Amino acid sequence: MKVIPVHIANFRIDGGAMFGVVPKLLWDRRYPANENNQINLSLRSLIVDTGNHVILIDNGWGDKQDEKFFKHVHLNGGDGLEGGIRKAGYSIDDITDVFLTHLHADHCGGSTKWNAKHTGYELTFPNAEYWISRSQWEWAINPNIREADSFLEENLLPIKDSGRLRLVDEEGELFPGFSVKFVNGHTVGQMIPVIDYNGTTLVYTADLIPTVAHLPLIWNMSYDLDQLATIEEKRSLLQEALDNNYILYFEHDVFTECCTLKETPKGIREDQLFSFSELQKVTSA
Repeated sequence: MKVIPVHIANFRIDGGAMFGVVPKLLWDRRYPANENNQINLSLRSLIVDTGNHVILIDNGWGDKQDEKFFKHVHLNGGDGLEGGIRKAGYSIDDITDVFLTHLHADHCGGSTKWNAKHTGYELTFPNAEYWISRSQWEWAINPNIREADSFLEENLLPIKDSGRLRLVDEEGELFPGFSVKFVNGHTVGQMIPVIDYNGTTLVYTADLIPTVAHLPLIWNMSYDLDQLATIEEKRSLLQEALDNNYILYFEHDVFTECCTLKETPKGIREDQLFSFSELQKVTSA
């Protein structure tokens, strides 16, 4: 199996929203904000090549929206979606499976694009099947008032119309060495990939644990629909990860790609922090 990171871009967002009830005095020490109270977050995808499948996990905002839309997300850095995939040694046409942890726009916007005539939308990955949990799909196409601005029709309906939508009903192995867990605190039916990578278990934490600073159980986003569920889901995953020496891979932490865990008097916290390239050296040794 090959696992290759794709750094699509970074974006800035309100720091208070990302840390909910945690006082700025505390979270700003761990994840500093700029003068506008914004923190910089990454959009990191992974390509997982099993030999028979080339899987892309999440794909960022995409580029369909207008200048006014992107003015509010402050994109910066990264290689872009297509550029990042090309840097990883693949092309758009090589992707056989697009795995979407959930359907908020910063995770799935790259799934679709304008057609050549700019009259409608088409799949960005023409040879891929698109994997989404059934509960998240049904939740997203009938959006609630809280999340409506994050579930955009142009990101979703072209997938359904293409006939390439694949709905996931159960936890467990989806591809060889690639399993999923369901969590519901952030949004209904978010899927967390768990990857057997060269004998090491790698967990793509998505929006369950967006950054290292979100490891404490009550340090959660105001965007989470069910804070208590998030706390229990984090508690369960972190304990499992600690007990089994899993490595966490952060989609949104601009400073840290990966970490191991340790027990501390204050709970489970990060131990070693390292880049994915350093992880590759460890797992190939």
